[in-house]
Amino acid sequence: MEESITILDAIKRDFDCKEVDIRTYSPLTLAYIGDAIYDLVIRTIVVERGNRSASNLHKKTVNYVNARVQAKMIDALGNRLTEEEKAVFHRGRNAKSYTSAKNASIIEYRKATGFEALCGYLYLQGRQERMLSLIREALNALEMII
Repeated sequence: MEESITILDAIKRDFDCKEVDIRTYSPLTLAYIGDAIYDLVIRTIVVERGNRSASNLHKKTVNYVNARVQAKMIDALGNRLTEEEKAVFHRGRNAKSYTSAKNASIIEYRKATGFEALCGYLYLQGRQERMLSLIREALNALEMII
């Protein structure tokens, strides 16, 4: 029987990625990977909820993958974050970005960047279960059912 490993472990193994202290990554680097992993989580949930046209899948996904919703998610988590997680979020939120969201305020965009940085940090630490738990808690708190 094949041993179960995370996609992160498989990527590191198969592509000979060097071990790096992720605490040295910029918050925007963490947000970059966090954006992708959060998108993958939501897309996976949407696909698992039923086989639909790509257009329908996209419409469903964008209801969850946008700065406005991500800002609400981090607000909904309130005191559920550890001190370490709060610090990562704050680093991401306070990072100087040269882009902005099309349909969100700058405050929402910065909160979303912090949320993505937190997702990226947890993912790169191999703490996917914690990341998924926070996403689930936030969606539940917002009463958002995918």
